[in-house]
Amino acid sequence: MPTAPGARVLAFGGYQPADVVTNEDIAKTIDTSDEWIRSRVGITERRIASSAESEIDLAVQAGGKALAASGLSADAIDLVIVATCTLEAQIPNAAGRVAHRLGIDAPGAFDVNAACAGFCYALAAASDAVRAGSATNVLVIGTEKLSQWIDWTDRATCVIFADGAGAAVVAAAETPGIGPVAWGSAGDKSDAIIIKDRNSFLHQEGQTVFRWATTALHPVARKACERAGVDPSQLAAFVPHQANLRIIEAIARKIGAKDAIVAKDIVLAGNTSAASIPLALSRMIERGEVSSGDLALLLGFGAGLTYAAQVIEIP
Repeated sequence: MPTAPGARVLAFGGYQPADVVTNEDIAKTIDTSDEWIRSRVGITERRIASSAESEIDLAVQAGGKALAASGLSADAIDLVIVATCTLEAQIPNAAGRVAHRLGIDAPGAFDVNAACAGFCYALAAASDAVRAGSATNVLVIGTEKLSQWIDWTDRATCVIFADGAGAAVVAAAETPGIGPVAWGSAGDKSDAIIIKDRNSFLHQEGQTVFRWATTALHPVARKACERAGVDPSQLAAFVPHQANLRIIEAIARKIGAKDAIVAKDIVLAGNTSAASIPLALSRMIERGEVSSGDLALLLGFGAGLTYAAQVIEIP
């Protein structure tokens, strides 16, 4: 069976809904303030999808942008992986519907639910599939419509979460452009972030998640660097899941990547779960904050509790 020595990302794409919701907008309906929100989670605004816009719609927009930027045609894609934890219905899956909307004919298509770590899990699966010869070109998408699972009277969650999608196209490479994944889970803390049933809203034990993220995850990030043969000093960018600005800054300090630009997309995008890493990266590339060939460390973490990290080369 044909195999590839490595896999790399050809392009990223991101999409956010048009509706901007500021902290002041939220403060009109619940007991909170711009200062309170910024001091605790670092967010100033977020995007919320309309009732007519689904997570599938968001994924199609982001996936289409990544596909166009990759230079590949739709018929070159033979596997589509969608990372999401916010589907209204579990059947049919998102990947098959997104592929059809993008004109991708008869690809392998499956979803990944590792919550906020989902994109990193999906990227690892895509890289492994390409290297094993199971796929040639893979479209990987993280898409979330968290607004439909949020109690908008609960200030502990409604100020944090938002909607969006980010995507990447993965292809074979003579030299690896996606490093080995370092991943795992902490099932003993699975109740820290939960949607109990289809009639419930997302509930999060904020302090539990904060303590876990700021103490347990920097060794995972360092392990991903070790597996890729990269010293943190070589990193041009650190792109963690955009969970909370204080968590991002705490982990960044402990990694030792002193020269790396740290993604802080959460300020204007909020927490978009599996979409946050590719969305942040697509915007960093658009702004010229990273260059082709730069090394970036990705770190996803969230409900499950799940986590995953890998070093990639910027396309």
